[in-house]
Amino acid sequence: MPRTLERQLVTPEGVPLNLRLGSAGARAGAFVIDAIIMLAALIGASLLILALAIGGPRGAASMYAVVWLLGFFLLRNFYFVLFEAGKRAATPGKRLMKLRVVSRDGGRLTGSAVLARNLMREIEIFLPLIFLAFAFAEGMATAWTATLALGWSSILLFLPLFNRDRLRGGDLIGGTWVVERETRKLGEDLLVQTAHEQDRARIAPFTAAELDTYGAFELQRLEEVLRRNDRADLYAVATAIRRKLGRQEEGYDHAFLEAYYGALRHHLERKLLFGQRKRDKYDRIEAS
Repeated sequence: MPRTLERQLVTPEGVPLNLRLGSAGARAGAFVIDAIIMLAALIGASLLILALAIGGPRGAASMYAVVWLLGFFLLRNFYFVLFEAGKRAATPGKRLMKLRVVSRDGGRLTGSAVLARNLMREIEIFLPLIFLAFAFAEGMATAWTATLALGWSSILLFLPLFNRDRLRGGDLIGGTWVVERETRKLGEDLLVQTAHEQDRARIAPFTAAELDTYGAFELQRLEEVLRRNDRADLYAVATAIRRKLGRQEEGYDHAFLEAYYGALRHHLERKLLFGQRKRDKYDRIEAS
């Protein structure tokens, strides 16, 4: 297990964002805060329902009990869903602990992912504890019952401590991370992303003759250079390609290479559809 919680999330646009996973202590603290808020809401709703039941008609106690059970189910599940599906992607507890939920694939956090990760909490924590509470209430609890319920909850509750990305069961199913909400670092990454997009907008479109200069071999090498993202390599390769194409642009090497890579790949794939393959820069386009 790595000692660091630093991770790099790559957006669908190919822009890397540096993130830090939420620690186990921060996540536990957020859950405790949310649990206190939920408990306060449950106590308030219970007192209101009790007052209505006492002052209501006879025989309505069972109906109020059903309403209480339904409200308790909605509270413990959709409290998390509603807050995490919002713009902040965080419950009040997570906001106080400076945490938020993100998608591990770098895309937008979807409602289905939020729903999946939070409904799993019902299986992880609430169902075993509710089962145990009813067993004690009915006098059916045994040592084995208590051990099974507490063991089940403990295994899933402490799961984030035993995997490198601090994932609970809901995160595994929903494809999510809980990360620190560091406004400064995320702001810097977004500024880099905006500058990167502006750099790409300055690059003139490539002509067919420029794209015919290289072949599939050079395309693969260019992809490797972009993946390594080494500044010296980017500068050397961008300078060589500009010289070969007769271009005069200077600077924004990464954006230039990304633009040329995308255009060259599309160009070669389109040629291949017509049976024309160019293996490398020394190869003439030939019909296959």
